[in-house]
Amino acid sequence: IKPASETTTIYLAGDSTVTNQSKAPWAGWGQMLPAFFQPGVAVANHAESGRALYSFRGERRLEKILSTIQPGDYLFIQFGHNDQKDKREGAGAFTSYKKDLESYLAAAREKKAHPVLITPMERRRWKNGKPQQTLTDFAAAVRQVGEEQKDPVIDLHAMSLELYQALGEEGSKKAFVPYPPNTFPGQGYPLKDDTHHNNYGAHQLARCIVRGIRQQIPDLAKKLRSP
Repeated sequence: IKPASETTTIYLAGDSTVTNQSKAPWAGWGQMLPAFFQPGVAVANHAESGRALYSFRGERRLEKILSTIQPGDYLFIQFGHNDQKDKREGAGAFTSYKKDLESYLAAAREKKAHPVLITPMERRRWKNGKPQQTLTDFAAAVRQVGEEQKDPVIDLHAMSLELYQALGEEGSKKAFVPYPPNTFPGQGYPLKDDTHHNNYGAHQLARCIVRGIRQQIPDLAKKLRSP
């Protein structure tokens, strides 16, 4: 086995909505992403369920990425769902979360890699016929950091809301994990998960990421499959 040093690698740092899920019916958009690229592009999915920016770094997962990332590679960063649960004093979207994002960007640049910020997609929440927002501040903080640091931002938050609206209140369930008992082997209980996605939902979100790549990262867009 020899290193393919000429390969462009996209490293993914994120949580359960990005990770390679090991059990059906759950899926993360990161595990769908390789299908959209031509040969010569690798996707290294380091995302892990339950992680926030600070815990991902604290478990040395970012350090692991930085140990192999090469100049010209990409670091896609999407967190927020678990950062929102941080109850430490002073924690918040525009304080600790924003500061942690900036540290990730600096670490990627030090390795001469290209950081890409991704706003967290929304959960499935509906009211009066419209999808509701639960991660607004975290999405706004990502956009703010991108503007200040002049780094590309893929606005998955906005695109996910467009997707859910297009599918409709009932139809949007098809992108998530609502299944009666015994739909899957060993599943003797009902599933009602309006945060995580199934294969279909993960694939649609990956398509949103690709749309963002076409809009924000023209050099990488050249390596996408056509159509």
